[in-house]
Amino acid sequence: MTTQDEAAAQAGTDEHADLWLTSGELDSWLSVVRLMTRLPWAIDTQLQRDADLSMVEYMALAMLSEAPEWTLRMSTLAENTSTSLSRLSHMVKRLESRGYVRREADPADGRFTNAILLPAGMAKLESAAPAHVAYVRRLVVDNLSGERLRRLGQDAERILQRIDSPAR
Repeated sequence: MTTQDEAAAQAGTDEHADLWLTSGELDSWLSVVRLMTRLPWAIDTQLQRDADLSMVEYMALAMLSEAPEWTLRMSTLAENTSTSLSRLSHMVKRLESRGYVRREADPADGRFTNAILLPAGMAKLESAAPAHVAYVRRLVVDNLSGERLRRLGQDAERILQRIDSPAR
């Protein structure tokens, strides 16, 4: 990316100069990019080291633990973990082999498959949670004031809504 000033200098009267980021915007954007890259990596590393779970495996177990009867359709779980159904299927197969979940046809509609958290999966989640929450707290929560954390959450939601909304 090029800053607006650099773009104008390079192109003279560039008709798209207003699209380029200012120096301040570029600095902020690059900080967001580094955060989007490094935070998931750091959390995944902590979970792998301390619980032998990937971040998406932990998320799946956590979401199942919050679902009624510890059960979610695979398609819903894929959407909630921001992963493809194919990738989720492979991951759930690994969790099944470890005795943490099982899959079965949805009794309400056999065209769908449900993922069901098993007691061993809940135990794994409960044993992983204290170190994971402490790490998230150390990296993010305790690093921001309550107001800044609230605003960060609101800003993240605003960006997610833009991502999820149809293109205009």
